[in-house]
Amino acid sequence: MVPDIGRGSRTHGLLVYLYGPGRREEHTDAHLVGSWDGFAPDPGRDTDPQVTLARLTAALDLRVKQAGDRAPAKHVWHCSVRTAPGDRRLSDEEWNAVAQRIVHATGIAPAGDPDGCRWIAVRHAEDHIHIVATLVRGDLRNPRLNYDFNKAQAVCRRIEEEMGLRRLNAGDGTAAKNPTSAEKFKAERTGRPETSRETLREAVRQAVAGADDEKEFFTRLREAGLRVKVRHAPSGDALGYNVALPGDRNRHGEPIWYPGSKLAPDLSLPKIRLRLADGTAERATPSAAGARADWSPPARERRSATGIAERAAVLLDGDDDEAAAQLVGVGELLDAVAQTSPAATRAELAAAARAFERATRSHVRAERADTRALRSAARGIVQAGGALGRGEDGGTTAMLVSTLVLVTLAAARWHSARSHAQQAHASRQAAEHLRTAYRQAAATPMRVLHDQGRALPEAQRRTQEATLRAALPEQGVRADGTPMKTDALVATLAQAEQAGHDPEDLLQQAIDMRELDTAADVNDVLVWRLRRLAQLPAHAGEASRRPQAGTRPTKTSANRTSERNSPTAAPRPAVSDPRSRPPRR
Repeated sequence: MVPDIGRGSRTHGLLVYLYGPGRREEHTDAHLVGSWDGFAPDPGRDTDPQVTLARLTAALDLRVKQAGDRAPAKHVWHCSVRTAPGDRRLSDEEWNAVAQRIVHATGIAPAGDPDGCRWIAVRHAEDHIHIVATLVRGDLRNPRLNYDFNKAQAVCRRIEEEMGLRRLNAGDGTAAKNPTSAEKFKAERTGRPETSRETLREAVRQAVAGADDEKEFFTRLREAGLRVKVRHAPSGDALGYNVALPGDRNRHGEPIWYPGSKLAPDLSLPKIRLRLADGTAERATPSAAGARADWSPPARERRSATGIAERAAVLLDGDDDEAAAQLVGVGELLDAVAQTSPAATRAELAAAARAFERATRSHVRAERADTRALRSAARGIVQAGGALGRGEDGGTTAMLVSTLVLVTLAAARWHSARSHAQQAHASRQAAEHLRTAYRQAAATPMRVLHDQGRALPEAQRRTQEATLRAALPEQGVRADGTPMKTDALVATLAQAEQAGHDPEDLLQQAIDMRELDTAADVNDVLVWRLRRLAQLPAHAGEASRRPQAGTRPTKTSANRTSERNSPTAAPRPAVSDPRSRPPRR
């Protein structure tokens, strides 16, 4: 059951809308289900509705007129209350009980108070009612409506339980402000897919993702095509900012400005300054990071971000409130990936970033917040520009998105452990969008790898399959009982061996990096971990055209054993050194 509260100044105009046909003829059988005394005139049940509508307006506004200048300018309190999809149809009597409990809980008309505000509840659809109240009490004082929205939410959660309705997640006051009904109607009228508030919120989030300082943040806003107005103190210091969409104007032709704090609690200038103060980590050069020079900048940055995201997932798996800072950094990384992603995956990645935005905010505060690595990864991705949806760019996109699925699931568990129901739900939603984006990004590179695995010589294939069985004896089938296809993983192990790595050690290192229980396909996760650790191309079709320097012929298991025992054997790469493995989790 979802309450939505607003304020206004035109009682008659609101009643005309509630008793009218609606903007799309969606209002049917409008009538009262409750009122302050149970005897209010009902235009929906009268033979002369226009006259009765005027009588009802006058009755509601009586105390407002008596109070005169002492009445609030916005004296109309309006609360729509809607049941969730799939809920049973409530009767008029049940809706009357719901309305009475809400006006009591919010302080509009406390039970047993003869001086409570006048109110009515109008029903013109099966799944919701509208409560309209005028904000002057019988003693001509204004009601105390502190935290009326929170109180309405709380009583709705109790009503859901008592009436057997779908239990919605309780809020904690950290959610972004929802668009108003007027904003939604304007978006529909102008043919926009979303409201200006939602468009601006996403644009500001993307502008702050990886920004190095305040100046760069404002520059990105203007480059995104937004109108920006910075509020300054007499000293010249910036106090805040407002943004507006070009062409979005009110009835007077003036731009409709939104302060950052009204877009989302963490988008106010002071909150953004705290995030920017954390800075970004010093970035290693591609050669120092072991990246190949023939990979494009987007591919290198995505590969680097994958390792950083893996570490964030490990921190979120711990029971430490300091991991709250990682959520903010992961949100920036998602925003950076979404705005630079290939066209094929852009919609799902943008949806994942929008969903996860809710998961970045809670009342948990990290005292030693350090998001520099994640913010640096986001900055690198933004500066590298858009990635192509093919070749190495497409492969590294799949590599990064595969890891981000596990990160968002780790965030869901972290929030669930702290009873953050809305944030946990948002994290799971983000994971579903990321899974869809992954399937789109990974289709071609994984198909190439499967083909390469099937084309391996039989002896080489059996050797790598034996390595897999020894390391993952329980991973032969999926959760639904169907056998897993290991062709891509076999091909990756064979290519890693050809590049000079020990397949057994490398596979164990990939397994030890983090648990695999939440992976929808363990083989896919391991493929990308192995290819990143061994610095193999993310798109295996690139390997035959651009062989890595220093590769060695494939060795049999016996050859590897004899070479390890040879006193003249060259040391293996550090990435394969068993001593470099993190502890098993």
